[in-house]
Amino acid sequence: MLRWYVINTYSGHENKVKANIERRIVTFGRQGSIRRIVVPTEQVVETNKDGQKIQTERRTLPGYVLVNMDMGDDDAWSLVKNTPGVTGFVGATKNDDHRPPPLSPGEVDRLLHTATETRVKVRAEFTIGESIKVISGPLSDFTGEIAEINAEQGRVKVLVSIFGRETPAELSFDQVKKLT
Repeated sequence: MLRWYVINTYSGHENKVKANIERRIVTFGRQGSIRRIVVPTEQVVETNKDGQKIQTERRTLPGYVLVNMDMGDDDAWSLVKNTPGVTGFVGATKNDDHRPPPLSPGEVDRLLHTATETRVKVRAEFTIGESIKVISGPLSDFTGEIAEINAEQGRVKVLVSIFGRETPAELSFDQVKKLT
């Protein structure tokens, strides 16, 4: 029965391990026992120093790869376990007789949802007290100073001078850019 398992790899070698397993599947003819290999990633939009947006791919689980396989097939289990770069299955004991437990359906949904969905997270390098310029929205072309940073939501609280008074405004990272 095909179930999802997590394998541990050397950090930064996830894609190489995926390619090695896929190559070994074809070489040893195990296509029926190992169905899919996934390196969980997400798309992240970062704002560089010049205010330009750059889209990059980031691993959500560095050092781990998901494998949909039949753990009852000794040859498939051995193929994955002995692939260069694989340090072992997550949840497996040191004794070779015990197999790791599969992921629960809830864990699979959560991990594959983030792995296959293209989520766009905006990340910017701002510091509190830094001067910025608002580049979009109703306060466009105003300058201000960053008072708070909420990285999880991708927002900053900016103190903008309107009619000589500092007024707080909450803006997203893509609505502001650093003043040089």
